Amino acid sequence: MTILVVLIIIFVLFLLGAALIILVIAPLILLQPERRTREWYARRSSLLEPRDANLPQEDVTISTKDGIALSAWLVKQQSSARGTILYLHGVGDAKIGGIAHARLWFNNGYNVVLYDSRQHGGSGGHYCTYGYYEKQDVSTVIDYLLERKDIQAGNIGIFGTSMGAAIALQAAAIDARIKAVVAEASFTDLRTISVDYQRRIVKLPWHFLRNFAMTRSQKIARFKARDVSPLEDVKRLSTPVLFIHGTNDEFIRVEYSKTLYEHAYGPKDLLIIEGANHNDIWEVGGNIYERKIIGFFDQHLH
Repeated sequence: MTILVVLIIIFVLFLLGAALIILVIAPLILLQPERRTREWYARRSSLLEPRDANLPQEDVTISTKDGIALSAWLVKQQSSARGTILYLHGVGDAKIGGIAHARLWFNNGYNVVLYDSRQHGGSGGHYCTYGYYEKQDVSTVIDYLLERKDIQAGNIGIFGTSMGAAIALQAAAIDARIKAVVAEASFTDLRTISVDYQRRIVKLPWHFLRNFAMTRSQKIARFKARDVSPLEDVKRLSTPVLFIHGTNDEFIRVEYSKTLYEHAYGPKDLLIIEGANHNDIWEVGGNIYERKIIGFFDQHLH
């Protein structure tokens, strides 16, 4: 076998491998991220439900406009509340990750709603679209809250982390009932962050791979990736936004929150936590982080 034949075989195998990544693996990674389960959290935390944090807990199911069942927890004040805060988790995560935040907000007088995004946790749905459909789900959750006669929702704010932050910004751009947003470690747009993840997961930097994979993903899930752009949304968003990011974030670069802050149209603030990574911002930020968030919601919701 000549060297030329060997090189041709290697090249063909490379093309086959690239085709497999583009047509099969990449769309699955994008549209169906691995779900963190209750068992996953049980190995790391004792807080698996709000009641584990001594919070009043109501298990609810909210149906989206396209018939997907969202698994949610309502943590309701017994008397009047200062407002209501929705917790939106990150990609692959679940509402369990927000229990500690719910305790913080409840102890400061707020109702809290935590729910699993579509195709996450205990919710239904086949595909994750990073805000394209999920922003409408936020409005559906707000509809549910306001239809409940036993809930004094007050003004409504959203805390979103990672993907949840991006969804929160997109939702606030279409729903004026959202009065304040805390966006922790958000990306600027789906196409840009997809290239970042491609480089990290499959070690290939080429944009054309992203474009092929994205085109395939859009056809499968019936959405438009270009419309998933928190950066474009904040340019016309009058809702107050607090952007938070860690300087050592290895998943979503801190520059993205700085860019969002610079382009935000409405009232805005920026908290950069020195030395924090993607998943330890509260741990590193400590009391500064807590006071900033509570103060922000108190100012704009109460």
